[in-house]
Amino acid sequence: MALEIRQSLKLAQQPIMTPQLQQAIKLLQLSRMELMDLIRQEQEENPVIEESLEPSAEAEVQEPSYEAVGPSSSDSKEVRQEEIDFPEADWREAPYWKTKSAEEEDDRPTFENFLTKKASLSDHLLWQLRLNHFTEEERLIGTLVIGNLNEDGLLQVSPEEIGAQSGFDPETVQRVIQKVQTFDPAGVAARDLRECLLLQAQQFYPQEPLMQRIIGSHLHLLAKKGYQTLARELGVPLEEVIRATRLISELDPRPGRRFNDDTIPYITPDVYVFKMGDEYVVMLNEDGLPKLRINSYYRNILREQAKSSGEAKDYINEKIRSALWLIKSIHQRQRTIARVTKSIVKFQREFLEKGVAYLKPMVLKDVALDVEMHESTISRVTSNKYVHTPQGIFELKYFFNSSINTSRGENVASESVKEKIRLILAQEDAQKPYSDQELVEILKKQDILIARRTVTKYREMLGVLPSIQRKQIL
Repeated sequence: MALEIRQSLKLAQQPIMTPQLQQAIKLLQLSRMELMDLIRQEQEENPVIEESLEPSAEAEVQEPSYEAVGPSSSDSKEVRQEEIDFPEADWREAPYWKTKSAEEEDDRPTFENFLTKKASLSDHLLWQLRLNHFTEEERLIGTLVIGNLNEDGLLQVSPEEIGAQSGFDPETVQRVIQKVQTFDPAGVAARDLRECLLLQAQQFYPQEPLMQRIIGSHLHLLAKKGYQTLARELGVPLEEVIRATRLISELDPRPGRRFNDDTIPYITPDVYVFKMGDEYVVMLNEDGLPKLRINSYYRNILREQAKSSGEAKDYINEKIRSALWLIKSIHQRQRTIARVTKSIVKFQREFLEKGVAYLKPMVLKDVALDVEMHESTISRVTSNKYVHTPQGIFELKYFFNSSINTSRGENVASESVKEKIRLILAQEDAQKPYSDQELVEILKKQDILIARRTVTKYREMLGVLPSIQRKQIL
């Protein structure tokens, strides 16, 4: 059969990614903070957008069709007055014209005024560097040493590298490093874990040579908790090894950690789920989101110059079209989040009632079929969005997880299995911790069929060490 090239016509439908549609898709996957930043940016770039200070003055936007905002019609179609018929704002009644009463006036300083900046590890060490008796040359080298410490307080470069960078000989650099290692916190400027623990042992327990011997030459046996082997190789009783090991466990392998900025991030949920009677109610969190509308000044310009033409009118028409689409896209985003959350609540009602152990396996397709949307839309809606439930605050992605089979032919969510593993490990004997295979057998007794490698993966996701490293000292 001979091959030949032919031309043929084919009629097909496909979506056109207009800039407006791209903006609507982008808004779906933005987090709450990112959305507020985008709104502020649009307010700076688009003069016809303003924030409504009155709840009643919120713009009521009609949903424009895709044809009205497409590239073929956006250049020629003017924005008519009836399309932007927003309520007139009485500026004399605006809230910022009203004077506050004595009860409403609050001149107390804000909470942020009481916050202080926590000293960093670098600041703390440089302060000690200035207090000690160093020559100008040593102070310069010390500054380079402190600048090359990581967040744990460990030195990341060798004396030769610092010497090559500063022009000083490595012996002088090594001497300065040893002086910096005497600074607080103990163990700072060490090159590795062994040196870090050894510096702390020499400073805190100078009368314990057994500690220094274990750290210096047998740290690998200590990691494996081979106490019997340690006692045999060191030629000391087992009780002495256990006592020295307990002292080593009190040392800090990351001396710079307490200077890290461990500020707790606060999450503002996008949606609230409340139980009212026997039903769960989904409520969007609108606090902090500005209510946008079209500025009345530009609407008056269009009304007064309805029959005129010019660059100014075309510019205002373009900006109003852009503002209308932004407001409509934000409203559509909020409605979509509410619909998706209601669908999740319908599937996960038992979780809301009883907790994580009753979480059902669910995939994006389940919600997509329920709300009649595409899976990609559900994925965008649930990205970086959080919901406040009676069981706590969760990311919307949390409710989508794989299933694990049971001996009864049912399916349980992987998050429920993780919770069961966490509870089992919390109740285990510290002297005889469960191995991964023992966890498999325990879960099997609870009708959960799971492979050992899956248990290992879930245990690592929970941040739990293997059984040999969880074993406590007698």
